[in-house]
Amino acid sequence: MLKKIKNTLELVKFSHTIFVLPFALSAFLLAFYDKYPASFWTLFFYYKIIWVVIAMASGRSGAMAFNRVIDRKIDSKNKRTMERTLPKGELSVLFGIIFGTVSYIALVIAAYELNFTCFALSPLVIVFVTFYSFTKRFTFFSHLVLGISMALGPIGTWIAVTGSLDFKILILGIAVVFWGAGFDVLYAIMDYDFDVANGLFSVPAKFGIKNAILVSRILHLLALACLIYLYFLFNLNFLYAVGIILVIIFFAYEHFLVYKSLENIDTAFFTMNGYISMTFFIFIFASVIYANFYLKS
Repeated sequence: MLKKIKNTLELVKFSHTIFVLPFALSAFLLAFYDKYPASFWTLFFYYKIIWVVIAMASGRSGAMAFNRVIDRKIDSKNKRTMERTLPKGELSVLFGIIFGTVSYIALVIAAYELNFTCFALSPLVIVFVTFYSFTKRFTFFSHLVLGISMALGPIGTWIAVTGSLDFKILILGIAVVFWGAGFDVLYAIMDYDFDVANGLFSVPAKFGIKNAILVSRILHLLALACLIYLYFLFNLNFLYAVGIILVIIFFAYEHFLVYKSLENIDTAFFTMNGYISMTFFIFIFASVIYANFYLKS
């Protein structure tokens, strides 16, 4: 049973939830901070945060499960991925489909508990995040599709709290799009030879490794520009500014690692992007808590 659980967590890379969940929780904080400042402190007793976490975790798990199922034949040929659970036969394709389906059902239930708008949009979200798994077969824009899939988390969280869409949260969503696409372009460098040999689409395969690194840098600069813009949109304070300075340092170090050696891509991808998302959330949290405490005192 423990091995089954371990293989299931590996199937959906559950640990990677740390990449997107902090942005969703940041959107949760910003929605209260922007729309309900007089009752901000009630968010700590706001039960919907539980359903937001369930929706995020289940939606991502479902998307990853179907990604693994859809890509299993490709993964079995790639030296980097042939040790994954489905190619190795540690889990069956049927298990992956069932797990993904149950995860998506959990997403729909969570969306229903949030509000009708989230519930109505949940099927479209499921279709879109599942569609991503096919994109590497026909377009190098697959990285942007992944980024958009990731951005649906914070945007959906905002809708869960406010019941509507807002330009402000779209800026955070765009930042996540560029951030996710940027690190996915770097990650795709590891499959450059395989993608070229098998006719798969990615920015490295289309434009070469050097150009892919340049594209990644541009995307991350755009992401940073959006994050800086949030400071003015939400009238945030110096704590957020400190957080953004740290995020800039992490971005710079991520690209320094890749510049130093392509063998550092794993570290740049997993470690630095985890630091980026967690740092952003921590300083959003600190900023809005300080603002409410200062304004009330």
